[in-house]
Amino acid sequence: MKKSTDADLALSKSAVKISVDLLSNPLCEQDQDLLNMVTALDTAMKRMDAFNQEKVNQIQKTVIEPLKKFGSVFPSLNMAVKRREQALQDYRRLQAKVEKYEEKEKTGPVLAKLHQAREELRPVREDFEAKNRQLLEEMPRFYGSRLDYFQPSFESLIRAQVVYYSEMHKIFGDLTQQLDQPGHSDEQRERENEAKLSELRALSIVADD
Repeated sequence: MKKSTDADLALSKSAVKISVDLLSNPLCEQDQDLLNMVTALDTAMKRMDAFNQEKVNQIQKTVIEPLKKFGSVFPSLNMAVKRREQALQDYRRLQAKVEKYEEKEKTGPVLAKLHQAREELRPVREDFEAKNRQLLEEMPRFYGSRLDYFQPSFESLIRAQVVYYSEMHKIFGDLTQQLDQPGHSDEQRERENEAKLSELRALSIVADD
């Protein structure tokens, strides 16, 4: 997402730079019609850049930052899972110790060791059960809440895109009307462009060596 917004910004900044460079070209000083067209283009590019910046700011605030906050939960969640796994290992180790003494002949020393092993097992089992119960209760809630958490971000993203592309349609529609020459077909414009290119190619400064 961030790479996409950065690319959009770079594109609009490049478009503004091109229009500014065109305005500073001496040819614009010699041709009023060209100056008018380049000025219209420059205005359109700056409008586009402004709306693009606004779109990027909106996406940063309503999508990227919430994503980062949501992602920050995972280290704590992973740590809780690891603590549960460690508690399970401790529980299994002591449970195996209890079972070993239960299988032995019930002599005095064995019964004493069995009692001690059961006493060691009890708090470890309670700790594991508490950690396990917590994950069983909270994991489904965490998983189920993701849609509620991200829905406003998705709605904001869609609205930002709708506003941006609606404005782009208007900006370039206005630019087309300003640059359009009434009564000229696409074929006529293409022929005129080719004629102008031919004139440029004929100049000595661009002629092939």
